Amino acid sequence: MPAHLITRRPGADRRSSRGAGRLRAAALGTAFVAVLTPVLSACGGDSAASSGGSTLKWTSSYFPTHWDPVVGGSGAQFRELALAYASLTRTDESGKAVPDLAKSWEYNDKGDEITFHLRSGLKFSDGEPVDGAAVKAAVERAQKQKNSALFGDLTSIESVEADGLDAVLHLSQVDYQIPQLLGQRVLQIASPKAAKNPGKLDQNPVGAGPFVVTQVIPGTKALLKKNPDYWDAKNIHIDNVELTSAPDASTVVSGLRTGVYNFADLDPSQASAAKKAGLDVFVQPGFNASNLSLNVNKAPFDNDKVVDAVRHAVNREEFVDKLTFGYGEVTDQPFPKGYEAYDPESEDAYPYDPAKSKKLLAEAGYKSGDIKLNLVVPAEDPQAEIVQSQLAKVGIKVTIKIDKNWATPFFAKDLTFSLYGTTGRDSAAQTLTAHFGPDGPLNLSTPYEPDGFEAAIAKVRETPLDAPDYTRVLRAATRAGLESKALVFTYSQPNLIAKSRSISDLPKNPAHIDWTGVTISGDN
Repeated sequence: MPAHLITRRPGADRRSSRGAGRLRAAALGTAFVAVLTPVLSACGGDSAASSGGSTLKWTSSYFPTHWDPVVGGSGAQFRELALAYASLTRTDESGKAVPDLAKSWEYNDKGDEITFHLRSGLKFSDGEPVDGAAVKAAVERAQKQKNSALFGDLTSIESVEADGLDAVLHLSQVDYQIPQLLGQRVLQIASPKAAKNPGKLDQNPVGAGPFVVTQVIPGTKALLKKNPDYWDAKNIHIDNVELTSAPDASTVVSGLRTGVYNFADLDPSQASAAKKAGLDVFVQPGFNASNLSLNVNKAPFDNDKVVDAVRHAVNREEFVDKLTFGYGEVTDQPFPKGYEAYDPESEDAYPYDPAKSKKLLAEAGYKSGDIKLNLVVPAEDPQAEIVQSQLAKVGIKVTIKIDKNWATPFFAKDLTFSLYGTTGRDSAAQTLTAHFGPDGPLNLSTPYEPDGFEAAIAKVRETPLDAPDYTRVLRAATRAGLESKALVFTYSQPNLIAKSRSISDLPKNPAHIDWTGVTISGDN
């Protein structure tokens, strides 16, 4: 999914300033290509359903613009790339890292080296072996490829040593977050042979995931079939996948009702109609969080009282009520309540209080109407209109500016005021550094970071995930990060799904869509 703000669906966070502009340009250039691209010449142009068996007909508002996982990054489309690619680890229902391509791993005594032991006998869909050399190639490509959206996630990895089925990662620091980090979001592993031509891989995926892509119509449709060589193929009960780019949100329910699709991400405005149509509507757990992004290096946000005034001017309930139809939640943190990184001590630190907001602005020397801000967003967005209205109530005039090339100035940290939505990370430490670190891609105020954050996040990385005090250490880092003046969190948009009742329940893995054990019965 191209790097842009999500107005209705969660998840388009992009990971690098140098890659984001190129990614968006490439996405716009490929999104409407209508040329059929055969991926495996032997598979021809037949529909996936023609071979019989159960067929998942998934229509998505975030159809991949890139099938190279290094370029695609960890925005919402990683869920679809996970059909074709597997990773060293995966996330279970508790959010913990569990084996995937790697059957096990261990750290050295110091905590600055981790060895992953891969399963034996695995192959990519082009027949190349899945081994330590493939892991080494994947990490190095993600670090060095010029349009990589992942290089900023891998700064702890100094080098990789391949030894048969083992991959030894030498780290630049003690970092016990690596198994969490290298899951389905950050290191989906492609065939090294195919990756020698990244441009071709970008539209012709070659992975070791549960399905093999047989055709791609760029920006429109992809056909996949079950991968009999997938390590957990016995628990994949879907034979074919038809993945399509969703039409207008208002037509998705009718398509589900008539059987054109049997699975779709759903706009909250359509939830009631979907339920009335007898569809199964549910929220898949996630880490989605939207925020106001402020640049404290630019006036007026270089004045702490102005920042606090904005904080108190935000009515989070209005975002939930108007944008999520009751399915979302208010949030003042990048984590959902109940998650181990969520800090209860920081909850509601800046409650909605427009009177206090006006008082702070007066103390900062501003009269009503003195502050005029451009809120720069990539497209029309009801979030922006809510922000405009709420700040007007405290005397701040906001003009909404639409910049289709928004990603370039945002990731270059040239904007003063913008909006952002993120799907989070499997590693809580990575979520925190992305938002609050001095080089964090989601920190509009680079190189600013709140006092104490560097030490707090270092302690998180140095603490094993199974240590008794890990949760306490992690929450302390969240607390330190939330001292940042650069972000004002607002609400969490749900991962809202509608499906035919012929599809069994999905695993509740937070932020992921996992097809392990899922069955499709009867007519679709």
